[in-house]
Parts: sequence; structure tokens; C-alpha cells
Amino acid sequence: MRGVGLFTFGGPEVLQVVDLPEAHAGAGQVRIRNHAATVNPTDTSLRSGARAEQMKADPPPYVPGMEAAGIVDEVGAGVTGVKIGDAVLAIVVPKGSQGAYREQLVLDARSVVRAPAGTTHGEAASLPMNGLTARQALDKLGLSPGQVIAVTGAAGAFGGYVVQLAKADGLTVIADASESDEALVKSLGADIVVRRGEDVAPRIRQHFPNGVDGLADGAVLKEKVIPAVKDGGGFASVRGFQGVPTRDIRFSMVSVSGYAFEHDKLDRLRQLVEAGKIALRVAATYPPEQAAEAHRRLEAHGTRGRIVITF
Repeated sequence: MRGVGLFTFGGPEVLQVVDLPEAHAGAGQVRIRNHAATVNPTDTSLRSGARAEQMKADPPPYVPGMEAAGIVDEVGAGVTGVKIGDAVLAIVVPKGSQGAYREQLVLDARSVVRAPAGTTHGEAASLPMNGLTARQALDKLGLSPGQVIAVTGAAGAFGGYVVQLAKADGLTVIADASESDEALVKSLGADIVVRRGEDVAPRIRQHFPNGVDGLADGAVLKEKVIPAVKDGGGFASVRGFQGVPTRDIRFSMVSVSGYAFEHDKLDRLRQLVEAGKIALRVAATYPPEQAAEAHRRLEAHGTRGRIVITF
């Protein structure tokens, strides 16, 4: 069974097609014949060795990948909701060779839901990780309908999902974008779009002089964008930024692994896609043999939509 993995950390060139042993679904598990795995910044971080210390207990090859989509081909005892032959998507927390870059995946059934009707495997695979990360950010901010959220990095995968989910939650959204991405961000549902940049906070304040109720920092501007948040507001970070206590702002760190088994939240994302509330974006697909090129493209920045490895 083929996968894409690495034996040593480094640049994209360390990725190679590897042969992995077949696995079977146990109780409460689902086996997927995987057809698509997205390429995300977490994957390039794993490949580069940024998480080497946490991974040293597991033998290589290390297989990256946190999102997958394919067909159920084995179901363990006690599993309900999906059956053999169903098209599904899944959130994956990589451990050793158990990442999404492989033809066959055995996962806890709580991490697997039916794919949205009418989607390709690549489109379905683009939903779980960034969709759940966006959902977690909004949950941690805890805003109510009618309140205002600012989203940085709104043209990216995480930011784009925050914009769409925030609108579905009844929030007012002010988001950043480059001139070339403005139409895209508006199409995702942003009520107000301001020019992106490290000095975006005063542009947000021009529209909301007292600050916004919450901010999701997809652009990882960290302390540079805190001034956009009102006293007592919320700030959600995707890269572990804790913030220094100031003006009673609530800082929350978002990590999708905490939602890996949130089946109902994952299935709700599927429902929103089917209802036309979430758009799925695929930028390009690559075969396993070109995984290195897929990583190079992502690291060149500027990609709009997910890059997908297809099996």
C-alpha cells in the first residue's frame, strides 16, 4: 500500500513514495480507501523537523497529512452512520506513519463523516482540518449573532472558513484582503473588506472605532493586530500565540487536534456545504510522486484553495 513519507527531516526533496503495511478496522473504527489528502502548512512543518522532538518516539517513515477523503471499505464493530461504499471525509492527527498521505487509513469513526453530496474527493478533503479549526476559533471567541468579528488572512483556507462560518452564525464580518483577493473575500460573505498588511488594525478601527468584539488571526499578525480588538473582546490565534494580558482581552489558542473526535461538528460542516453556506476550493492536484512539488508550491505562498495529493 502506497504512501508519501520521509525518513529524514528537511526540504520538499525528502518526501518519497513509501510502501506501508495493510491495516484493518477494529471496534469503533473505519477503514478508508483514501483518494485525496490536502497539503497544509502543518505538513510542511512536520516535514521540516519543527516537531521532531514530539515525533522521536515513533519510527519512520513519517507520513504527513491531516485531511483525507475516500471510500469506506471496512467498518469495525459498533460503528454507525457510515457503511462500506460510502464516500467520506476525515480529520487525521498524524502519528508516525498514520498521516493522511496514504492510500489506506484506519481511523476512529468519530473522525469520519459522509462527504457532502456532489463533491469530488479533493473538494471533500479540503473541508475537515481548516473547517474544524475555524469552528473551534469561533467557539472559543463565543460571539453572539449581531456582534462583529475581524478576520485576518481571510483569503486563506482557515480565514475563508471563518468568514463563511461567522456569517452562518449571524455575525458581522470585517476581513482583510489584498487588492487581487478582494472579490474573493467578498464572495465568501465578508460585510466589509479592508486592505491587508501588518498595519491593518487602524483600518479596522476606522469602521469600528471602539474595536471589534472578536478577531481570528489567520494571518498570524499576533500583537500587531491586537489594537483592533475592543476592551474585553476576544482574540483567537492559530499558531500558539498567547498574548500579554491587556484591556481584559481574552486570548485563545486554537489547535484542531482538540476537535479531532467532534463528530457532530464535523458533520455540521458537511451540512453547511450541502446548504451552500460553505464553498470548497481546490487549487491543484498532484500524484504521490510529485508530493515534493506540491510542498514547494504551498511554501511559495499565494495559493488560493487547497493543494491536493490524489491516490
